[in-house]
Order: sequence, then structure tokens, then C-alpha cells
Amino acid sequence: MARDRTQRAVEEGAGPDWQSLDLFAPTPEHALLAETLREFVEREVEGQAAEHDRDERFNHALFRRAGELGLLGVTVPEAHGGAGMDAIAAVQVFEALSTSDPGFGLAVLAHAILFTQNLAVNGNDEQRGRVLPKATSGEWIGGLCMTEPEVGTDVLAMRTRAVREGEVYRLSGTKTFITNGGIDEETLGDVFIVYATTGEREISSFLVEKGMEGFQLGQKWSDKLGMRASFTAELVFDGVPVPFANRLGEEGEGTLHMMRNLEIERLTLAAQALGIAQRCLAVMIDYANERKAFGRPIRDFGQIQRYIAETFAEYRAARSYVYDTARRLSLSATGQRVDADATKLFAAQVGKRAADAAIQVLGGNGYMGEYVVQRLWRDAKLLEIGGGTLEAHHKNLSKDLCRDPSIIG
Repeated sequence: MARDRTQRAVEEGAGPDWQSLDLFAPTPEHALLAETLREFVEREVEGQAAEHDRDERFNHALFRRAGELGLLGVTVPEAHGGAGMDAIAAVQVFEALSTSDPGFGLAVLAHAILFTQNLAVNGNDEQRGRVLPKATSGEWIGGLCMTEPEVGTDVLAMRTRAVREGEVYRLSGTKTFITNGGIDEETLGDVFIVYATTGEREISSFLVEKGMEGFQLGQKWSDKLGMRASFTAELVFDGVPVPFANRLGEEGEGTLHMMRNLEIERLTLAAQALGIAQRCLAVMIDYANERKAFGRPIRDFGQIQRYIAETFAEYRAARSYVYDTARRLSLSATGQRVDADATKLFAAQVGKRAADAAIQVLGGNGYMGEYVVQRLWRDAKLLEIGGGTLEAHHKNLSKDLCRDPSIIG
């Protein structure tokens, strides 16, 4: 009977209900968010992007403005100051920001996803109630501490250790490449989720706050290739007394917390690549329409047509995959690891290829700082490394698919 109704609708030219679904803004709330993001990016993000990239400065005032718009807690329940939206909304935020300033977008992602969303899922009521309103508003800036000087992808080999002493844990170690580790060279970020060992290959999660004795800002990573508008630093923990009440969950649950958060982290990083590809495609098209060679617009030449056409096809394929995965992803559980890995694996490379193609289409102009594609090309590279390298995604996907080939169907 449903098939009959669908057939009649098609014959009458109306189309079935599912054909009207907008994968990229499926509800009025998502459509409103998309419009808010367009205005914010155009009016407030775009104008400052090149300057903050050039100066390697984090725009703290713009970050607070993002908090006013609800972007710093887009997935956090309304009870804790968030917007209470879903993974699709998170993808919308980071695609839109990354069409203009992926570096600022990364700072927002490290706060809103790696810290705030992580705490919303893995913290207790006291921790959520005390910290999340300050985080979602932008009053506090947060981040996640996982990578160490000698430990990257092999997280179970981390050396930062937390030893229980009465009502505190003594936290000792060093974390590096921490986005939002500071606001500037002198000022720590406000609060972090820190992963540390509490037993033999056992990881636990802790809330560490600015002002705790022994917690200090280490080396500031300057002269980065890209994502320069986000502040990256080393953080040092010298016997920091972390209250027992600041442990997230039970001892040994840190690996579970990590896995829960990795899916939405990788999906939103993939969304950043979408934003880069979208902007590069738009720049390519504008330039191909305006620039002339041999008395003709360069859009008439097959080499240019190939760059534009293949970038468009890859962007649309990646965007559909990312949003479809977001539609199915739970913010509080695991279950989309394969698609989260695959979307980032694919989209990260699409974003970098798009930026590379845009530079090629613009020629010498694309190589210069006056045009945005040079900056986007530099920003795109991090997405093939951070949040899981391409090689880590290859390993994860091969292992999961070989274990259960039915996934492909």
C-alpha cells in the first residue's frame, strides 16, 4: 500500500515525502542554525581570519561571541546552557566556520567537542552543573589533553600518571600539541579533561583547572604550518593535586570516554574539511569565470574544467557521507566508529585536494597570501594528522571490516 501511495505521488508530480528531506538541514531548527552560521561567518569571522592567521593569535573575543550564539555548546543539553542539538548541528557548525577560518574553527571544536561534549556525556551531575554553564557561554575555555611528547597514536602507552593520595590524585606528566592550551603566551586555558594512567595500561579521566598547584603552561608551539589562529601549547603537570571529585566516572573508564568522544570528534574534523573544500570550490569557480588567457575565460579550458568538476564531485560525495553519518550518530554511545573513521579518512583528503586544485587554478595568485586558498591549503594538512592520522584510519577500518565483512552491505 505504501508503494502504491508513492507511485501515485510520483505520477502526480508531487514526489513522496522522503524526497523533500534536506539531508543537510533536516528540521526547521537546523535551517535556522544554518542561517545563523552564514550571517556570523560573513559578518564576524571572515574579516578577521587572515590577520589572526598571519599573527598566530587566538581571537578570544570572537570565541566569546560564538558562546553568545550557542555554538560552544551546540550538542550540550539545554539544562546545562547548551543548545541541545544533535550531531548534524555539530557538523553544520564546523563546516560553516571552516569555509572562512579553519584555525578558529579548530579552537571552537577543541572546546565544544573535545572538552564540553566529552564532559556532558562522561561527567557526573555535579561536574556538569559546575563547569558546563561556564564552558558553553565562553566564560571558560577548555580543551583535551591526550597526546604526549613520546606518545601519539599509541595512546595506551601514555606516561602521564595519576596516583591516589587520600582525597586527591597526584597528577604528573607532560601533554603536548594541546589546542586551547593557553589563550596567549602567558595565560593558561581554564579547564581541561586530562587522560592519565591509574594502573597497568589503565586510563582514567580528570578535570584539571587553572590555578591548581603544579599545573603550568609549557612551550607554546609557534610558527605552525596551518591552523595558526588556534593556540597550541605544551602543558606540564608537576604533582598536581586533583580532587577526587574531579575524576570523571570510575578509575579505568578513560579509554571508554575516549572512544565515545572520538566518533563525534572525527566527524566534526571531517566537517572542517568540507568547509575548506566548499570555499576552495567557490574561489575556483569565481576565478575561472573572471580570469582570461589567450582571449578566453579559463573556464573554457579542459584542464581547468577537470579541477572544478572533480572537486565538486568529491565535495558532494564527502558532504553526503558526513551528514548521513551524523544523522545516525549517537552523542552518548559508540556505534559509528567505522563511518566516523571513514568520513574523516575521505573528507580530509578531499579538503586538501580541493585546496591544491584551487591553487593550481589560480596559478601564481593562489600561491600568494592575498588569496584565501593558500591559507586553506595549509590548514587542510592538519586534518590528515590530528584526531587520528590517515594511517590510523586505515588500520581501524581494515581491522573492523575484516572482522565483520557484513558492514560493507
